[in-house]
Amino acid sequence: MSQTVYPNYLDIIQNPDALRSWKDSLRSEPYRSYLYSYPHKTSYRKLETKLPLSELWDREPADTFFLYMHIPFCGARCGFCNLFTLPDKRADVHAEYVDALERQAAQWAPFIQNKPVARFAIGGGTPTLLEPVQLDRLFHIAQDVIGVDPGQASISVETSPETVTSERLTILKDRRVDRVSMGIQSFIASEADAIYRPQKPQEVERALEQLKRYQFPILNLDLIYGLPGQTLDSWLYSLDKALSYVPEEIFIYPLYTREHTIVKPEHIKQSGEDQRARFYSAAREYLLSHGYTQYSMRRFAKAEAGSGKTLLPYGCQEEGMIGLGCGARSYTRSVHYSSRYSVGRSATASIIADYVAAADYTHADYGIVLNKDDQRRRFILKALLHAEGLALSSYTERFTASALADYPELNLLVHTELAVIEHEVLRLTGEGLMYSDAIGDWFISPHIRGLMESCVLS
Repeated sequence: MSQTVYPNYLDIIQNPDALRSWKDSLRSEPYRSYLYSYPHKTSYRKLETKLPLSELWDREPADTFFLYMHIPFCGARCGFCNLFTLPDKRADVHAEYVDALERQAAQWAPFIQNKPVARFAIGGGTPTLLEPVQLDRLFHIAQDVIGVDPGQASISVETSPETVTSERLTILKDRRVDRVSMGIQSFIASEADAIYRPQKPQEVERALEQLKRYQFPILNLDLIYGLPGQTLDSWLYSLDKALSYVPEEIFIYPLYTREHTIVKPEHIKQSGEDQRARFYSAAREYLLSHGYTQYSMRRFAKAEAGSGKTLLPYGCQEEGMIGLGCGARSYTRSVHYSSRYSVGRSATASIIADYVAAADYTHADYGIVLNKDDQRRRFILKALLHAEGLALSSYTERFTASALADYPELNLLVHTELAVIEHEVLRLTGEGLMYSDAIGDWFISPHIRGLMESCVLS
Protein backbone atom coordinates (compact mmCIF):
# COMPACT_ATOMS: atom_id res chain seq x y z
CA MET A 1 0.00 0.00 0.00
CA SER A 2 1.30 3.46 -0.89
CA GLN A 3 2.33 5.56 2.09
CA THR A 4 1.23 8.84 0.57
CA VAL A 5 -1.12 9.18 -2.41
CA TYR A 6 -4.22 7.14 -3.23
CA PRO A 7 -5.37 7.79 -6.80
CA ASN A 8 -7.68 4.79 -6.46
CA TYR A 9 -9.21 5.93 -3.18
CA LEU A 10 -12.72 5.56 -4.67
CA ASP A 11 -12.01 1.89 -5.34
CA ILE A 12 -10.90 1.49 -1.74
CA ILE A 13 -13.95 3.29 -0.36
CA GLN A 14 -16.31 1.16 -2.44
CA ASN A 15 -14.66 -2.09 -1.34
CA PRO A 16 -15.30 -2.88 2.35
CA ASP A 17 -12.42 -5.35 2.48
CA ALA A 18 -9.98 -2.87 0.93
CA LEU A 19 -11.18 -0.15 3.30
CA ARG A 20 -10.73 -2.42 6.28
CA SER A 21 -7.27 -3.40 5.05
CA TRP A 22 -6.27 0.24 4.64
CA LYS A 23 -7.34 1.09 8.17
CA ASP A 24 -5.64 -2.01 9.58
CA SER A 25 -2.40 -0.92 7.91
CA LEU A 26 -2.50 2.33 9.91
CA ARG A 27 -3.46 0.60 13.14
CA SER A 28 -0.80 -2.08 12.79
CA GLU A 29 2.01 0.46 13.06
CA PRO A 30 0.68 3.41 15.08
CA TYR A 31 4.06 4.82 16.08
CA ARG A 32 5.79 5.57 12.79
CA SER A 33 7.17 9.06 13.33
CA TYR A 34 6.40 12.14 15.39
CA LEU A 35 5.68 15.06 13.05
CA TYR A 36 5.81 17.95 15.49
CA SER A 37 6.50 20.02 12.42
CA TYR A 38 6.28 19.49 8.69
CA PRO A 39 8.44 18.95 6.81
CA HIS A 40 10.74 17.07 9.17
CA LYS A 41 14.20 18.48 9.79
CA THR A 42 15.79 15.42 8.17
CA SER A 43 14.49 16.77 4.86
CA TYR A 44 16.69 19.87 5.17
CA ARG A 45 19.76 20.17 2.96
CA LYS A 46 22.43 22.71 2.10
CA LEU A 47 20.69 25.36 0.01
CA GLU A 48 22.00 25.88 -3.51
CA THR A 49 22.14 29.64 -2.94
CA LYS A 50 22.38 31.49 0.35
CA LEU A 51 19.11 33.32 0.96
CA PRO A 52 19.21 36.83 2.46
CA LEU A 53 17.03 36.89 5.57
CA SER A 54 16.03 40.48 4.88
CA GLU A 55 14.22 39.33 1.73
CA LEU A 56 12.72 36.21 3.32
CA TRP A 57 11.17 38.08 6.22
CA ASP A 58 10.12 41.06 4.14
CA ARG A 59 7.90 38.69 2.14
CA GLU A 60 6.50 36.82 5.17
CA PRO A 61 2.72 37.42 5.36
CA ALA A 62 2.18 36.25 8.97
CA ASP A 63 0.54 38.96 11.11
CA THR A 64 2.44 38.01 14.27
CA PHE A 65 5.60 36.06 15.01
CA PHE A 66 6.65 33.22 17.29
CA LEU A 67 10.12 33.72 18.79
CA TYR A 68 11.94 30.55 19.80
CA MET A 69 15.34 30.47 21.50
CA HIS A 70 17.23 27.20 21.50
CA ILE A 71 19.71 26.35 24.26
CA PRO A 72 21.46 23.17 23.06
CA PHE A 73 22.93 22.11 26.41
CA CYS A 74 21.76 19.58 28.97
CA GLY A 75 23.11 17.79 32.00
CA ALA A 76 23.12 14.38 30.29
CA ARG A 77 21.68 12.82 27.14
CA CYS A 78 18.62 10.69 27.90
CA GLY A 79 18.37 7.29 26.28
CA PHE A 80 15.43 8.26 24.04
CA CYS A 81 16.83 11.62 22.90
CA ASN A 82 17.91 12.33 19.32
CA LEU A 83 17.53 16.10 19.57
CA PHE A 84 20.21 18.63 18.76
CA THR A 85 21.67 18.92 22.24
CA LEU A 86 25.04 18.50 23.91
CA PRO A 87 25.71 17.33 27.48
CA ASP A 88 27.88 20.22 28.71
CA LYS A 89 27.58 21.98 32.08
CA ARG A 90 30.48 24.44 31.67
CA ALA A 91 29.36 27.97 32.52
CA ASP A 92 31.98 29.62 30.28
CA VAL A 93 30.74 27.61 27.28
CA HIS A 94 27.17 28.69 28.04
CA ALA A 95 28.20 32.34 28.34
CA GLU A 96 29.97 32.28 24.95
CA TYR A 97 26.88 30.74 23.41
CA VAL A 98 24.57 33.43 24.82
CA ASP A 99 27.00 36.05 23.49
CA ALA A 100 26.57 34.55 20.02
CA LEU A 101 22.80 34.39 20.41
CA GLU A 102 22.74 38.10 21.27
CA ARG A 103 24.85 38.91 18.19
CA GLN A 104 22.48 36.88 16.04
CA ALA A 105 19.44 38.62 17.54
CA ALA A 106 20.94 42.07 16.91
CA GLN A 107 21.53 41.17 13.25
CA TRP A 108 18.04 39.72 12.80
CA ALA A 109 16.13 42.44 14.64
CA PRO A 110 15.89 44.85 11.65
CA PHE A 111 14.22 42.11 9.57
CA ILE A 112 11.54 41.13 12.08
CA GLN A 113 10.64 44.17 14.16
CA ASN A 114 7.91 45.25 11.76
CA LYS A 115 5.44 42.82 13.38
CA PRO A 116 4.83 41.92 17.03
CA VAL A 117 5.82 38.68 18.75
CA ALA A 118 2.75 36.79 20.01
CA ARG A 119 4.56 33.77 21.44
CA PHE A 120 8.02 33.43 23.00
CA ALA A 121 9.48 30.08 24.05
CA ILE A 122 12.88 29.03 25.35
CA GLY A 123 13.68 25.37 24.83
CA GLY A 124 16.54 22.97 24.42
CA GLY A 125 18.28 21.10 25.81
CA THR A 126 17.66 22.59 29.22
CA PRO A 127 17.53 26.40 29.31
CA THR A 128 17.56 26.47 33.11
CA LEU A 129 20.94 24.71 33.06
CA LEU A 130 22.32 28.20 32.43
CA GLU A 131 23.59 30.22 35.35
CA PRO A 132 20.96 32.75 36.50
CA VAL A 133 22.79 35.72 34.96
CA GLN A 134 22.80 34.03 31.54
CA LEU A 135 19.19 32.88 31.90
CA ASP A 136 18.15 36.47 32.59
CA ARG A 137 20.10 37.65 29.55
CA LEU A 138 17.82 35.59 27.31
CA PHE A 139 14.87 37.74 28.38
CA HIS A 140 16.92 40.88 27.90
CA ILE A 141 17.67 39.77 24.33
CA ALA A 142 14.01 38.99 23.66
CA GLN A 143 12.67 42.24 25.08
CA ASP A 144 15.39 44.82 24.45
CA VAL A 145 16.89 43.50 21.20
CA ILE A 146 13.95 41.81 19.45
CA GLY A 147 11.18 43.88 21.03
CA VAL A 148 9.01 41.27 22.75
CA ASP A 149 6.31 42.82 24.94
CA PRO A 150 5.88 40.45 27.92
CA GLY A 151 2.44 41.87 28.55
CA GLN A 152 0.98 40.63 25.26
CA ALA A 153 3.13 37.57 24.48
CA SER A 154 2.73 34.10 25.94
CA ILE A 155 6.12 33.12 27.39
CA SER A 156 7.10 29.48 27.91
CA VAL A 157 10.31 28.00 29.36
CA GLU A 158 11.46 24.38 29.58
CA THR A 159 13.17 23.14 32.71
CA SER A 160 14.31 19.94 34.41
CA PRO A 161 14.07 18.87 38.05
CA GLU A 162 17.73 19.25 38.96
CA THR A 163 17.91 22.83 37.62
CA VAL A 164 14.91 24.19 39.54
CA THR A 165 16.19 26.74 42.08
CA SER A 166 14.62 29.73 43.79
CA GLU A 167 16.97 32.14 42.00
CA ARG A 168 16.04 30.83 38.56
CA LEU A 169 12.32 30.67 39.31
CA THR A 170 12.39 34.23 40.60
CA ILE A 171 13.85 35.34 37.27
CA LEU A 172 11.09 33.51 35.38
CA LYS A 173 8.43 35.06 37.60
CA ASP A 174 9.85 38.55 37.31
CA ARG A 175 10.06 38.18 33.53
CA ARG A 176 6.35 37.30 33.38
CA VAL A 177 6.74 33.71 32.22
CA ASP A 178 3.27 32.20 32.12
CA ARG A 179 4.11 28.59 31.23
CA VAL A 180 6.81 26.40 32.74
CA SER A 181 7.25 22.94 31.25
CA MET A 182 9.14 20.18 33.01
CA GLY A 183 10.06 16.80 31.63
CA ILE A 184 9.61 14.10 34.26
CA GLN A 185 8.97 11.02 32.06
CA SER A 186 8.53 8.72 35.09
CA PHE A 187 8.28 8.97 38.87
CA ILE A 188 9.80 5.51 39.25
CA ALA A 189 13.57 5.37 39.70
CA SER A 190 14.11 2.09 37.82
CA GLU A 191 12.22 3.42 34.78
CA ALA A 192 14.21 6.66 34.80
CA ASP A 193 17.41 4.61 35.07
CA ALA A 194 16.34 2.48 32.10
CA ILE A 195 16.32 5.57 29.87
CA TYR A 196 19.57 6.90 31.36
CA ARG A 197 17.81 9.85 32.95
CA PRO A 198 19.80 11.20 35.91
CA GLN A 199 17.00 11.98 38.33
CA LYS A 200 15.55 10.55 41.50
CA PRO A 201 11.88 10.70 42.53
CA GLN A 202 12.78 12.83 45.56
CA GLU A 203 14.44 15.40 43.28
CA VAL A 204 11.37 15.52 41.05
CA GLU A 205 9.05 16.03 44.01
CA ARG A 206 11.27 18.78 45.46
CA ALA A 207 11.25 20.61 42.13
CA LEU A 208 7.49 20.28 41.74
CA GLU A 209 6.77 21.55 45.24
CA GLN A 210 9.00 24.56 44.55
CA LEU A 211 7.35 25.24 41.19
CA LYS A 212 3.89 25.16 42.75
CA ARG A 213 4.91 27.82 45.29
CA TYR A 214 5.64 30.26 42.46
CA GLN A 215 2.13 29.83 41.02
CA PHE A 216 2.93 30.11 37.33
CA PRO A 217 -0.34 30.33 35.36
CA ILE A 218 0.43 27.11 33.48
CA LEU A 219 2.52 24.24 34.77
CA ASN A 220 3.08 21.57 32.13
CA LEU A 221 4.44 18.13 32.94
CA ASP A 222 5.77 15.60 30.40
CA LEU A 223 5.50 11.84 30.85
CA ILE A 224 6.54 8.96 28.57
CA TYR A 225 4.78 5.62 28.13
CA GLY A 226 6.36 2.45 26.77
CA LEU A 227 9.51 2.72 28.88
CA PRO A 228 11.63 -0.41 29.41
CA GLY A 229 10.19 -2.34 32.35
CA GLN A 230 7.10 -0.15 32.58
CA THR A 231 3.79 -1.83 33.38
CA LEU A 232 0.27 -0.49 33.14
CA ASP A 233 0.20 -0.13 36.92
CA SER A 234 3.50 1.74 37.05
CA TRP A 235 2.44 3.99 34.16
CA LEU A 236 -0.80 4.92 35.91
CA TYR A 237 1.14 5.47 39.13
CA SER A 238 3.33 8.09 37.41
CA LEU A 239 0.26 9.66 35.84
CA ASP A 240 -1.55 9.81 39.18
CA LYS A 241 1.54 11.21 40.88
CA ALA A 242 1.78 13.97 38.24
CA LEU A 243 -1.90 14.84 38.67
CA SER A 244 -1.45 15.18 42.43
CA TYR A 245 0.39 18.44 41.66
CA VAL A 246 -2.63 19.65 39.66
CA PRO A 247 -0.78 20.70 36.50
CA GLU A 248 -2.81 22.87 34.14
CA GLU A 249 -1.36 20.91 31.23
CA ILE A 250 0.12 17.48 30.73
CA PHE A 251 1.79 15.92 27.70
CA ILE A 252 2.00 12.15 27.33
CA TYR A 253 4.56 10.91 24.80
CA PRO A 254 5.02 7.43 23.39
CA LEU A 255 8.61 6.27 23.67
CA TYR A 256 10.34 6.48 20.31
CA THR A 257 13.69 4.98 19.44
CA ARG A 258 15.60 6.39 16.51
CA GLU A 259 19.02 6.36 14.93
CA HIS A 260 21.68 7.30 17.51
CA THR A 261 19.41 6.83 20.55
CA ILE A 262 20.73 4.67 23.39
CA VAL A 263 17.39 2.91 23.92
CA LYS A 264 16.72 0.49 21.05
CA PRO A 265 13.44 -0.80 19.51
CA GLU A 266 13.68 -4.15 21.30
CA HIS A 267 13.66 -2.34 24.66
CA ILE A 268 10.11 -1.09 24.09
CA LYS A 269 8.44 -4.49 23.95
CA GLN A 270 7.23 -6.06 27.17
CA SER A 271 7.07 -9.88 26.96
CA GLY A 272 7.42 -9.56 23.20
CA GLU A 273 4.54 -7.08 22.79
CA ASP A 274 4.36 -3.35 22.20
CA GLN A 275 2.16 -1.97 25.01
CA ARG A 276 2.16 1.68 23.99
CA ALA A 277 -1.35 1.74 22.48
CA ARG A 278 -2.75 0.08 25.61
CA PHE A 279 -0.96 2.59 27.86
CA TYR A 280 -2.19 5.51 25.75
CA SER A 281 -5.82 4.39 25.95
CA ALA A 282 -5.64 3.97 29.71
CA ALA A 283 -4.04 7.40 30.16
CA ARG A 284 -6.55 9.12 27.89
CA GLU A 285 -9.47 7.66 29.82
CA TYR A 286 -7.84 8.59 33.13
CA LEU A 287 -7.13 12.19 32.12
CA LEU A 288 -10.58 12.79 30.65
CA SER A 289 -12.15 11.45 33.85
CA HIS A 290 -10.08 13.92 35.86
CA GLY A 291 -11.32 17.01 34.05
CA TYR A 292 -8.71 17.38 31.34
CA THR A 293 -9.60 18.15 27.74
CA GLN A 294 -7.73 16.45 24.91
CA TYR A 295 -6.22 18.85 22.38
CA SER A 296 -4.00 16.42 20.48
CA MET A 297 -2.66 12.90 20.76
CA ARG A 298 -0.17 14.21 23.32
CA ARG A 299 -1.62 17.33 24.90
CA PHE A 300 -4.26 17.36 27.64
CA ALA A 301 -5.12 20.53 29.53
CA LYS A 302 -7.62 22.05 31.88
CA ALA A 303 -10.15 23.97 29.81
CA GLU A 304 -9.71 27.03 32.00
CA ALA A 305 -5.89 27.02 31.73
CA GLY A 306 -4.57 30.32 30.43
CA SER A 307 -1.83 32.88 30.77
CA GLY A 308 -3.96 35.58 32.37
CA LYS A 309 -2.77 38.01 29.70
CA THR A 310 -4.57 39.48 26.72
CA LEU A 311 -2.53 37.73 24.05
CA LEU A 312 -1.93 38.60 20.44
CA PRO A 313 -3.33 35.98 18.04
CA TYR A 314 -1.13 33.30 16.53
CA GLY A 315 -2.35 30.51 14.23
CA CYS A 316 -1.79 26.81 14.79
CA GLN A 317 -0.12 26.49 11.39
CA GLU A 318 2.91 28.13 13.02
CA GLU A 319 4.44 30.22 10.26
CA GLY A 320 6.41 33.31 11.15
CA MET A 321 8.63 31.26 13.48
CA ILE A 322 11.84 33.08 14.38
CA GLY A 323 14.39 30.55 15.61
CA LEU A 324 17.38 32.05 17.44
CA GLY A 325 20.26 29.88 18.54
CA CYS A 326 22.14 26.95 17.10
CA GLY A 327 19.71 24.17 16.17
CA ALA A 328 16.63 26.41 16.20
CA ARG A 329 14.39 26.24 13.15
CA SER A 330 12.84 29.27 11.47
CA TYR A 331 9.68 29.04 9.36
CA THR A 332 8.54 31.46 6.73
CA ARG A 333 5.69 30.45 4.47
CA SER A 334 7.95 29.23 1.67
CA VAL A 335 11.31 28.54 3.35
CA HIS A 336 12.26 26.64 6.50
CA TYR A 337 15.87 26.97 7.63
CA SER A 338 18.22 26.28 10.52
CA SER A 339 21.80 25.46 11.32
CA ARG A 340 23.08 22.06 10.28
CA TYR A 341 21.57 19.14 12.20
CA SER A 342 23.30 16.31 14.00
CA VAL A 343 22.82 13.93 16.90
CA GLY A 344 26.31 12.58 17.57
CA ARG A 345 28.36 14.36 20.24
CA SER A 346 31.38 15.37 18.17
CA ALA A 347 29.34 16.63 15.20
CA THR A 348 26.98 18.55 17.48
CA ALA A 349 29.90 20.16 19.32
CA SER A 350 31.44 21.15 15.98
CA ILE A 351 28.22 22.78 14.75
CA ILE A 352 27.85 24.73 18.01
CA ALA A 353 31.48 25.86 17.79
CA ASP A 354 30.91 27.14 14.24
CA TYR A 355 27.81 29.00 15.40
CA VAL A 356 29.64 30.66 18.30
CA ALA A 357 32.55 31.67 16.06
CA ALA A 358 30.38 33.10 13.27
CA ALA A 359 30.38 36.81 12.52
CA ASP A 360 27.46 36.92 10.06
CA TYR A 361 24.02 35.43 10.75
CA THR A 362 22.10 37.26 8.01
CA HIS A 363 21.72 34.47 5.44
CA ALA A 364 20.03 31.06 5.38
CA ASP A 365 22.25 28.37 3.90
CA TYR A 366 20.65 25.16 5.22
CA GLY A 367 16.99 24.23 5.03
CA ILE A 368 14.27 23.59 2.46
CA VAL A 369 12.26 25.64 0.00
CA LEU A 370 8.68 24.35 0.23
CA ASN A 371 6.89 23.67 -3.02
CA LYS A 372 3.15 24.35 -3.29
CA ASP A 373 2.24 20.74 -2.49
CA ASP A 374 4.19 20.71 0.77
CA GLN A 375 2.90 24.12 1.79
CA ARG A 376 -0.61 22.68 1.47
CA ARG A 377 0.23 19.43 3.25
CA ARG A 378 1.79 21.40 6.09
CA PHE A 379 -1.32 23.55 6.43
CA ILE A 380 -3.53 20.45 6.56
CA LEU A 381 -1.38 18.47 9.00
CA LYS A 382 -0.78 21.32 11.44
CA ALA A 383 -4.56 21.65 11.84
CA LEU A 384 -5.74 18.06 11.38
CA LEU A 385 -3.46 16.59 14.05
CA HIS A 386 -5.03 18.86 16.67
CA ALA A 387 -8.47 18.29 18.13
CA GLU A 388 -9.91 21.49 16.61
CA GLY A 389 -9.31 20.06 13.14
CA LEU A 390 -9.01 21.61 9.70
CA ALA A 391 -11.53 24.30 8.84
CA LEU A 392 -12.11 23.60 5.17
CA SER A 393 -12.94 27.25 4.54
CA SER A 394 -9.55 28.32 5.93
CA TYR A 395 -7.83 26.05 3.41
CA THR A 396 -9.92 27.56 0.61
CA GLU A 397 -9.12 31.06 1.80
CA ARG A 398 -5.39 30.31 1.83
CA PHE A 399 -5.09 28.32 -1.38
CA THR A 400 -8.25 29.25 -3.37
CA ALA A 401 -9.00 25.55 -3.71
CA SER A 402 -10.76 22.70 -1.92
CA ALA A 403 -8.71 20.52 0.44
CA LEU A 404 -10.82 17.47 -0.39
CA ALA A 405 -10.46 18.11 -4.13
CA ASP A 406 -6.70 18.62 -3.86
CA TYR A 407 -6.28 15.60 -1.55
CA PRO A 408 -9.27 13.30 -2.05
CA GLU A 409 -7.48 10.56 -0.13
CA LEU A 410 -8.46 12.47 3.03
CA ASN A 411 -11.90 10.96 2.52
CA LEU A 412 -10.39 7.63 3.58
CA LEU A 413 -10.17 8.99 7.11
CA VAL A 414 -13.88 9.78 7.10
CA HIS A 415 -14.93 6.44 5.63
CA THR A 416 -12.91 4.55 8.26
CA GLU A 417 -14.33 6.70 11.10
CA LEU A 418 -10.90 8.08 11.91
CA ALA A 419 -12.26 11.53 11.08
CA VAL A 420 -15.57 13.31 10.63
CA ILE A 421 -16.67 16.41 8.77
CA GLU A 422 -18.88 18.58 10.97
CA HIS A 423 -19.79 22.19 10.29
CA GLU A 424 -17.25 22.26 7.45
CA VAL A 425 -14.41 21.13 9.73
CA LEU A 426 -12.43 17.94 9.07
CA ARG A 427 -11.66 16.64 12.55
CA LEU A 428 -10.07 13.44 13.82
CA THR A 429 -12.26 11.28 16.04
CA GLY A 430 -11.02 9.93 19.35
CA GLU A 431 -9.71 6.87 17.53
CA GLY A 432 -8.17 9.08 14.86
CA LEU A 433 -6.27 11.10 17.46
CA MET A 434 -4.87 7.85 18.82
CA TYR A 435 -3.39 7.12 15.39
CA SER A 436 -2.17 10.66 14.74
CA ASP A 437 1.44 9.58 14.24
CA ALA A 438 0.45 6.99 11.63
CA ILE A 439 -1.87 9.46 9.88
CA GLY A 440 0.81 12.15 9.83
CA ASP A 441 3.34 9.73 8.40
CA TRP A 442 0.85 8.52 5.78
CA PHE A 443 0.31 12.08 4.54
CA ILE A 444 4.01 12.90 4.00
CA SER A 445 4.65 13.77 0.35
CA PRO A 446 6.82 11.44 -1.78
CA HIS A 447 9.30 14.31 -2.20
CA ILE A 448 9.75 14.85 1.54
CA ARG A 449 9.82 11.13 2.28
CA GLY A 450 12.63 10.65 -0.20
CA LEU A 451 14.69 13.38 1.46
CA MET A 452 14.03 11.98 4.94
CA GLU A 453 15.00 8.46 3.95
CA SER A 454 18.22 9.60 2.27
CA CYS A 455 19.33 11.70 5.24
CA VAL A 456 22.49 10.44 6.95
CA LEU A 457 22.96 11.80 10.48
CA SER A 458 26.37 11.97 12.08
